[in-house]
Amino acid sequence: MFSLTVQLRVRPEKRSEFLAAMSANGEASVRDEPGCLRFDVCSVDADESRFVLYELYTDAEAFAAHKAAPHFARWRAVAGDFVVEQVNTSGSLLVSHSAEESA
Repeated sequence: MFSLTVQLRVRPEKRSEFLAAMSANGEASVRDEPGCLRFDVCSVDADESRFVLYELYTDAEAFAAHKAAPHFARWRAVAGDFVVEQVNTSGSLLVSHSAEESA
């Protein structure tokens, strides 16, 4: 499985707008992309303008499909209004444990 961790810093005054746009992107990703298995948006306790995303895809091709999706294009069109710093780290899921699995 293809994993992506994204560290973001957004303009503090645009935090609510960022969250609305990112939430719409994540929801559409999981709903409309069969290869998108997870799209989490996490805040950073020490800094309200920092976020960490965790995305999980079946493979690199599913991630490529994500980047070609209409909702991703909508996100990219507005991201510059919010995001001032971004670091993407891709990898492979090796081990996973989740309470969701046993629920």
